[in-house]
Amino acid sequence: MISVILGHQGGWDEALMVLVPIGLFVGLLLLANKRAKAIQAKRREDASPTEASEPSTPGTEP
Repeated sequence: MISVILGHQGGWDEALMVLVPIGLFVGLLLLANKRAKAIQAKRREDASPTEASEPSTPGTEP
């Protein structure tokens, strides 16, 4: 039975075995980027105006 499922079908089944995992990784990456951008935008909104306009540099006192 398994040989029927994994038998050569003209190459399309092998292409799916490669493309499906790649597609899943691309989808997960897009989702993670979307969430990261939303979190970053939320943090910018929550920051005070002086913090948002003047980023501090390490080792300097305001």
